[in-house]
Amino acid sequence: MSGPRVAVVTGAARGIGAATVRRLARTGWAVVAVDRCADDPDVPYPLAEPAQLDMLAKEFELVRTLQADVRDEVALHAAVERAERDFGGLDAAVAAAAVMLGGGAVWEQTDAQWRTLLDVDVMGVAHLARAAVPALLRRPQPRTGRFVALASAAAHRGLWGLGAYCAAKHAVAGLVRGLACDLRDTGVNAVAVSPGSTRTDMLRATADLYDLPEVDKLAEQQLTGRPLEPEEVAAVVAWACSADSFAVTGSVLHADGGFTA
Repeated sequence: MSGPRVAVVTGAARGIGAATVRRLARTGWAVVAVDRCADDPDVPYPLAEPAQLDMLAKEFELVRTLQADVRDEVALHAAVERAERDFGGLDAAVAAAAVMLGGGAVWEQTDAQWRTLLDVDVMGVAHLARAAVPALLRRPQPRTGRFVALASAAAHRGLWGLGAYCAAKHAVAGLVRGLACDLRDTGVNAVAVSPGSTRTDMLRATADLYDLPEVDKLAEQQLTGRPLEPEEVAAVVAWACSADSFAVTGSVLHADGGFTA
């Protein structure tokens, strides 16, 4: 295969998604970076802005950007088509787009909260799989395609006030395990990466939900003794995108600072 390896990354404008785009681009990947870049009336904290997404294309020659909501499967097909048109194919898809909602007991969380979490955090991953996996399989054998979804430590532990979010992230881990089985013997892997408390806008929103003035309080149960930086999680995601990750298909990589150890 000639040319750079090519990825589509959702949730790309900030946080772990943006760090992943930068990590891949700095190591020679071509990337189509996708983000909604607009606030959502059902999400009570600010989402990424268009300028944050645009900055990625300004930083890297081989980064293209697309404003799109992962709830829009047609838009994700357009992102994959752009990767194939501009760069010749697709080698990795990273589902990093997600929102966090909660604040009360499971029986108090509303249908609107459940719908938003399931539509963005779960169906957003499924939509990317529908769009990207056929393109990953269009690469000739021997292929080393990778589908990587961001789960969470919440996929493995219950968290107070975040029952619906925990359920959504458990579903992401299950989706990836099932996808890996469907991809058996194709040369395409499916892996989940579960971050712990990572210094992102979402972590700030979580601290606000718990009425905590400092986000560092959320990392007290991590063996690292501090929140992770987005770049530290992105390093794991980028490795999962590489040909070296062949052995971990169907697995969850716990990039959580030891929280679930």
